[in-house]
Amino acid sequence: MYCRKKIMKPTSRKSSIESPCSEQLPHFQNVGGLDQRLAFLSVIACWLFVSTLPGCSSEPLLGIVKPSQLKTNTPTLKPYSISTLGLSSVSTFDVTVDNDIIHIIAGGKMSADDKQVKLHYTRSDDGGRHWNEPIALGDHFPSTIASRGNDIQLAAKDGHLLAIWQTKGELPGMGPMVSAYSDDNGTTWQQGINPAANNTGDQSHLDLIADKKSQFHAVWLEDPEESGYQSLRYAKSSDGGKHWDKPTTLDNSTCSCCWNTFALSPENELNILYRNMKPRDMSLLQSTNGGKTWRPASTVGEFHWQFDGCPHVGGNLTYAGKHRLHSLVWTGVEQSAGLYYLYSKDNGAHWSSPKKMGNTAIHSDIAALDESHIAAIWDEMEAEGTSIFYAKSNDNGTSWLTPIRLTAASAAATHPRLIATKHGFLALWTEKPGKQPSQLAWRILN
Repeated sequence: MYCRKKIMKPTSRKSSIESPCSEQLPHFQNVGGLDQRLAFLSVIACWLFVSTLPGCSSEPLLGIVKPSQLKTNTPTLKPYSISTLGLSSVSTFDVTVDNDIIHIIAGGKMSADDKQVKLHYTRSDDGGRHWNEPIALGDHFPSTIASRGNDIQLAAKDGHLLAIWQTKGELPGMGPMVSAYSDDNGTTWQQGINPAANNTGDQSHLDLIADKKSQFHAVWLEDPEESGYQSLRYAKSSDGGKHWDKPTTLDNSTCSCCWNTFALSPENELNILYRNMKPRDMSLLQSTNGGKTWRPASTVGEFHWQFDGCPHVGGNLTYAGKHRLHSLVWTGVEQSAGLYYLYSKDNGAHWSSPKKMGNTAIHSDIAALDESHIAAIWDEMEAEGTSIFYAKSNDNGTSWLTPIRLTAASAAATHPRLIATKHGFLALWTEKPGKQPSQLAWRILN
């Protein structure tokens, strides 16, 4: 149910892929498959277990703003679009935006009997209203074992695209990274080099970003020294992923199963948000020289959560202005478990009091349209499954409007993503209602 603290190892045509849902979403009794139900039980058990941990602090968290009750009894829901992008189901995806072009890469099987996961790429030039016909990366690429929460990653800069994912290794659920790059806006793809120093072991929970100088940066979790602890690793590529500088260790002991998040400042500064080991709070690292050196900046939400396990939940980070950072972090601390929003006015040195988002919110994302308009999205656990909620701030995070429900709980929607372009916000997630295949869903938001 939980990742252990120690990891024991042995020595350009347009395609109408939009498929609007009906105004009234159907209600299914099935939560969405065994994997989805196990995920629900895992998080519930995490909360119950955390409340009994002797090492957890029993003192209240100062300054926490409790949420108002979510309005969940929405009679009708606006339609949104769904697709499998030419796959039979979608098991992993990532989305990125560059020059207001939205890029998506997704993985899934071509049929229910297929043993290999294939990768497809598509893009939109108008904020997600229309999409190019999906392009298959090809059978010569190694299959991926990426899944929601440990997704394939994609970055783009001026027509150059780079993707990295985890492939199968010697042990089930573990394996090294694989990279692929495209120099023609995703039309053709070539296999690149693994950012890590070796092609063995377990290299997981990746993130990828391109900076303003067209350098690509990768971060991941790995234990090449076989110390028993996952460490935070980083590498940089100056040629679009064809080659990588020697990887470095940024933290030699981190939480083992939570995703890591990059954010780039308007001044081209790099930020990495990751879950630390002790306590299990979210830590922020920063680099002002293109990844040559890094410094610990702060803890984003000082919950002092003591937990000998892994919640499988990372955090989110975005800029809205020169020094204004916005973040969403999840904690399982006793009596205050949940998703929290915080902002920093001084580039991450200090953070506001945490404001709770939702009631049983888990996986989330955050994006900024400009210096005033911020949006957050998350999945919310309910009796019939998980649903997606969206909230917006029009005053740079000072106050938030009432959250809006985007899906019915029976759709079993999970791990939402949120991006911003000149056309507005675009929300994306995967959902698996009943016995239907898992599919990608998206909605354009105001």
